[in-house]
Amino acid sequence: MSVRQREPMRRQIISNDRDPASREPETRRLGPVPLTVTGVLIAIALIASLIYLAYAITVRDASQIPLLASGAVVLGIVFAAIAFVGARAAWRSSVGGRDGRAFAHALVGGIASLVAAACFAGAFILALLSQTPSG
Repeated sequence: MSVRQREPMRRQIISNDRDPASREPETRRLGPVPLTVTGVLIAIALIASLIYLAYAITVRDASQIPLLASGAVVLGIVFAAIAFVGARAAWRSSVGGRDGRAFAHALVGGIASLVAAACFAGAFILALLSQTPSG
């Protein structure tokens, strides 16, 4: 059996004016960055959890450590969501042949997963510290 290299098939260019079903849905953009519902929700959650963590740092009573622990858990969940979105974006970029963009998405997702793990570890330590010793 012989192996022949095939010439790339020519793509038929279809005008978007003739075939409305082939149009991609237009998304709103902030400069070059597309605004998606997921992106907006993650940004709001990140800002809100950072504000809550800043509030928990300023509290000076017995409830400070549990507040910090819950803030770290929420921040860890947000960064885990960012890591998941980064992994999905890296996969989609690599399938689309955009290797540089896939590498950048993988890098951001990997850093976000490390931050999420650090937040969960910090929350676990703070939860252990907030328990009263039994004797």
